[in-house]
Amino acid sequence: MQRINATSLVIAGLVATVGALAFPVWSYADRSGTGEANLAAGTVSTPWGPLSASDRDLIVRVRLAGLWELPAGQQALERAPSEAIKEAADHLIVGHTDLDKRVRIIAAQLNVELPNVPTDQQRGWLQEMTEASGTAYEYKFANLLRAAHGKIFPAIGTVRNSTRNTLVRQLASDANQTVLDHITVLEKTGRVDFDAIANDLVAGSTASPTGPEAPLPGQVAPSVPAAEASGGVRTTSRPSPAPPGTVETRRPEPADSDNVLG
Repeated sequence: MQRINATSLVIAGLVATVGALAFPVWSYADRSGTGEANLAAGTVSTPWGPLSASDRDLIVRVRLAGLWELPAGQQALERAPSEAIKEAADHLIVGHTDLDKRVRIIAAQLNVELPNVPTDQQRGWLQEMTEASGTAYEYKFANLLRAAHGKIFPAIGTVRNSTRNTLVRQLASDANQTVLDHITVLEKTGRVDFDAIANDLVAGSTASPTGPEAPLPGQVAPSVPAAEASGGVRTTSRPSPAPPGTVETRRPEPADSDNVLG
């Protein structure tokens, strides 16, 4: 029991570190002037629409994610400590190989310089995994990667919502599917410390909780009617293209009109 508690403390520390440092997104909060002026100052024109600083930031970070998560997946696949870890590793390799193709094409079209090596911090995470073994390795693999994906997930949504560039918007959509897929398979390993993730999320928060009041013991919430269209409206779409617990990531190969991929 003491060993399990010690492992939990280690993982909590890992998640907190990743939560504080992984995938920072461009912010204008510390800049002078109006929001509109700051946006204009960091934006350039392209044939696909304005390209902002936050757009460029996402492009670079999608590339950086692949530079460390792909070798992390390869390492885990070679070690294959369990079928669940092996499945997650497979998804990491496939997902980031695909995203890397897309981000290299888009970066070339938008003239955004990409890094070729992971950051020092990302190399440190890879080293931590390399030095671990057994159960400790599975926990490090699952939690370092799950925390990193959890931090980039809302950042992708922010850029997807705000970008005026069609290429960046498509990259954000593709990255969103891939990150959600990776979050899903990492959680299926059974090694993710959800308490540590939740604690990290609220560590710097002082706001009062929102939402309905907590249910009282023995109290049953009343049932509510279905929210649905009336009047015999005919529909053709379906809620999800994939079974529950999975994410549909299949999409056409990216168009490489400039032969960026060679």
